[in-house]
Amino acid sequence: MNGHATRAVHVMRHRANQTDWATDQVICERPVAMVFNGISHAVMMTTPTELEDFGLGFALSEGLIATPADCHDIELHDSDMGTEVRMQISQRAFAALQAHRRTLSGRTGCGLCGLDSLQTLQDQLPDPLSMSGRSPTPPASLILQAVNALQARQALQTATGGCHAAAWADLQGQVQFLCEDVGRHNALDKLIGKLARSHWAPDQGFVVITSRASHELVSKCARVGIGALAAISAPTSMAIDLACRTGLGLYGFCRGDQAVHYTAPFTTHC
Repeated sequence: MNGHATRAVHVMRHRANQTDWATDQVICERPVAMVFNGISHAVMMTTPTELEDFGLGFALSEGLIATPADCHDIELHDSDMGTEVRMQISQRAFAALQAHRRTLSGRTGCGLCGLDSLQTLQDQLPDPLSMSGRSPTPPASLILQAVNALQARQALQTATGGCHAAAWADLQGQVQFLCEDVGRHNALDKLIGKLARSHWAPDQGFVVITSRASHELVSKCARVGIGALAAISAPTSMAIDLACRTGLGLYGFCRGDQAVHYTAPFTTHC
């Protein structure tokens, strides 16, 4: 961890007709700037932990670098204003970044802020895969096994009730890595960075998220080659369309003993 994940605050708690002073733990939120070769690219509001993973995962999932090898160094610099994740990337990647720069709003739920046109959005979509290139989607039993194992491993959520988690499960449904953050996109980026630094293979497991499945989350997974994504809440229509386009297996409403498979082979939208 690079910083404090939680903070104690004094609160007045109301129960029925009684009030009591108490101490609560709240999730920390801090401005974190992504800086590439000295140029600030985006400012995100994030929980200030695992920031090296966050920086690398953001660069990969946004298509700013093609492989982890394109990132030569990561340093963290704190100030009163926030934290800078300073990354040195290859000249080829930096030239591409300068040619396609966009500015992201620093919102915890922001997915497509800063794009200047519908054509820009279309141009930035991950490349579609052929049906023959689709990774096998895990059966629902393994998806639910992983989903139902999350709660016991969400230490920050248990302490604060204020964050999301993104987890990586292997093909046996065993959770191997889990990252938590105040933002669902940030939790996924942290996970992608952690997997990249661990020399993971994207076809050897799947991602589980404790949120809805948005277009942006599907895009991040598809861009780095992840084969399947399972969400505890609903997917959006654009998330389903992009999953079909890129060959990513998509589950939603994964709770208890139930799950909905939105990219099953017989579904008409795929």
